Amino acid sequence: MQRLSFLFRPQWLALFVVVVAFAYLCFTVLAPWQLGKNTKTSRENNQIANSLQADPVPVTTLLPQQDSAAPDDQWRRVTATGHYLPEAEVVARLRVIDGDPAYEVLTPFAVDGGPVVLVDRGYVKPEEGSGVPPIAAPPTGTVTITARLRDSEAIATGKEPFRTDGVQQVYSISTTQIASVTGVPLAGSYLQLVGGQPGGLGEIPLPHLDAGPFLSYGIQWIAFGIVAPIGLGYFVYAEIKQRRRERAAKPAEPDRQLTPEEKLADRYGRRH
Repeated sequence: MQRLSFLFRPQWLALFVVVVAFAYLCFTVLAPWQLGKNTKTSRENNQIANSLQADPVPVTTLLPQQDSAAPDDQWRRVTATGHYLPEAEVVARLRVIDGDPAYEVLTPFAVDGGPVVLVDRGYVKPEEGSGVPPIAAPPTGTVTITARLRDSEAIATGKEPFRTDGVQQVYSISTTQIASVTGVPLAGSYLQLVGGQPGGLGEIPLPHLDAGPFLSYGIQWIAFGIVAPIGLGYFVYAEIKQRRRERAAKPAEPDRQLTPEEKLADRYGRRH
């Protein structure tokens, strides 16, 4: 144990704490974070691929009631017949379409015999830097639209909705928040128009079917969590070997004659 006493020095103890904390974060936070993103992306890719093959269904089959949501059917194409509610229109700011800044225009749509759903009519480009441009009004009267089901987004933290120049603006497409702002009840999922629909604006493209690097990143964090303790063990082993070499290279102390007191102490023990 005396040869390992150096491990209790502050610098070694600090190294132990850092390595253990890093490995813990790798296995409990960093790797699950990346693997979770990979699972979400793979799920979304599968939903998009399936939606391209499936025929549109009436929206009321997936959103039969006002409080309905359909997270398992995101990106599924649906049809809806009803009318827009332009007086409750809002725009989502700070969006990016094909690498350019944009606003997405969100208008509630009352489905005949069904719920009121939020419809993303598409995007418009800002003018004069960041100003909201004039937005074409949706058609009046009854229309039939084809759209894709989308999950409601999480509310952007610390970014409250606001109204300026007569336009209500939000930072996320949260049906709960928009319903609270407009006073119009909305279903849990919203609709994103496909191209060529009544009331449609700039068509929002589908995401690329790319799994991304999340799986490899997750595996890398797991590898880092394994390698860190192994590296620490290697440094301990190397330090022990170095200390053994130094002791072996140190010249032995010459024998010296013991004093009478030391001889007595060796024979009878030291008095305290």
